Amino acid sequence: MASVKGKYDHLPLSSKGPLKVPLSGRLLLDSPFYNKGTCFTIQEREDFGLKGLLPTNIQKLDEQVTRAYQQYCNQPDDLQKNTFMTSMAEQNIVLYYRLIQDHMKEMFSIIYTPTEGDAIENYSRIFRRPNGCFLSIKHPDEVEERLSRFLNPNDPEGGVDYIVVSDGEEILGIGDQGVGGILISVAKLALMTICAGLHPNRTLPVVLDTGTDNEKLLNDSLYLGHRFKRVRGQAYDDFVEKFVKTAKKLYPKAYIHFEDFGVTNARRLLDRYRNDMAVFNDDIQGTGCVTLAAIMAGLSISKVKLSELRVVIFGAGTAGCGIAEQVQAAIATEANKSKDEVARQIWCIDKAGLLLDSMGDELSIAQKPFAHKSSEWKGKDTKSLQAIIAEVKPHVLIGTSTKPNSFTKEVVQEMAQHVERPIIFPLSNPTRLHEAKPEDLIKWTDGCALVATGSPFPPVEHNGEKIAIAECNNSVCFPGIGLGGVLSRTKLVTDKMLVAAVTALAKEAPALQDPSKALVPDVEDARRISMKIAMAVIRSAVEEGHAQETDIPVESDDDLEEWVKVQMWDPEYRSYVRK
Repeated sequence: MASVKGKYDHLPLSSKGPLKVPLSGRLLLDSPFYNKGTCFTIQEREDFGLKGLLPTNIQKLDEQVTRAYQQYCNQPDDLQKNTFMTSMAEQNIVLYYRLIQDHMKEMFSIIYTPTEGDAIENYSRIFRRPNGCFLSIKHPDEVEERLSRFLNPNDPEGGVDYIVVSDGEEILGIGDQGVGGILISVAKLALMTICAGLHPNRTLPVVLDTGTDNEKLLNDSLYLGHRFKRVRGQAYDDFVEKFVKTAKKLYPKAYIHFEDFGVTNARRLLDRYRNDMAVFNDDIQGTGCVTLAAIMAGLSISKVKLSELRVVIFGAGTAGCGIAEQVQAAIATEANKSKDEVARQIWCIDKAGLLLDSMGDELSIAQKPFAHKSSEWKGKDTKSLQAIIAEVKPHVLIGTSTKPNSFTKEVVQEMAQHVERPIIFPLSNPTRLHEAKPEDLIKWTDGCALVATGSPFPPVEHNGEKIAIAECNNSVCFPGIGLGGVLSRTKLVTDKMLVAAVTALAKEAPALQDPSKALVPDVEDARRISMKIAMAVIRSAVEEGHAQETDIPVESDDDLEEWVKVQMWDPEYRSYVRK
């Protein structure tokens, strides 16, 4: 039975009804969260002291969007468009998100990768106004003071639901960007709002300034961060610990999202905190989840059981090992196998070749579980990708190597000899680093390959048919996981929750209705998908006993959907009343 309209409008995160506003006059117009610009009504202009501060013509949001889009289109290049959008966000949050929502496909690459990478590289040169919280490793005693500046004293939970934190060491494939990492935290939170309706005034971007190893930044007089080599070891760990504990003290139910930490720290920090609080690493877990969802959709077409899956991952860094872990967890859950047993179905290849136990300390913490016994590979070629494929006959080949064109015709055709529908995902970003072009993969396998990529590609024509190429875009996955975590106030983000999220995402694959369609939904559909994923995560949190929110209506799909939907923020102007 459908939910009664307005049944959950009373919830604290509901965006329905009038909004109580504490500001007036110029202060109101200078607040991006409250500013409506030319859309303030006659009554609001009277009540909030705005007469004489605005043009006389009262407009609708759609008219503002039209004007803003014209201004956007007049920007000379993508970086200038990115800067324009940043300026818009600093003036009017509703207009900013509505503009993106109305032009999602066009603007996604501007507000996120690849253009956001350019903005981060140039952070100290295009800097105009600070956004977020800057924490300095030279001043660990000030962490609480700095974080508390974002505290809402009228909210028992501090007024922050979601924190994205980065130390800027491994940004979007462009490496160490130091304090510029604040912009990746800002961008990820923007995606949380765009794709999952997270309330933008209840989020907090953070950067941990621990120095930089980027010589260009160290020698740049305009660089805005610490100009010394990255601090590592115990001092670094103590600083991160200080941040995490203080964040949980001030914002006790906030979800902490680690973003773009270096390979030596990403897995280690996730393992350190994930059993104590709700933490998530998108580079490891988000990438793994969206890739696994694409794999599951491909298996539905190829009629291969998940429990029997054989996977080769070319590139065993943070992303590659994160994918391996999600595949491992899903198979273990599905087949009731141990993780050690499942690891034998996954072969990871790094610069030194196939991961083997004889590599010892050369293996990272994340790589060790996937190292195969050297005795089993004695006398066999462990360096050649083609030779390894010939030996293990994988159903799935994934590229996270940043080694362009490494999936050669010989490699691909070797794979196609052993399986009817090879599932091949060249995921390295940006496009120039892809392991293969989708059109080649389709051509070399005579249309049999099921392909997903790390960047958007146009459909491929084969034998008069257009085959859609899925983009393994984390933005159709991590926002829904985060939304579910926030709304349930989960204590932890568990493997079962992630498997539930993957299953929900896989069910939405367009390819399930038409094999020529994509294996992953398009980012334009992210908001609807996020709601489905959030529902799955919430149910899992309740079942596992980790949900701290009470009275969640998990018994009814309709009620749960309405409960989630009413708490998702929409870029619409609400009527204002004086607080």
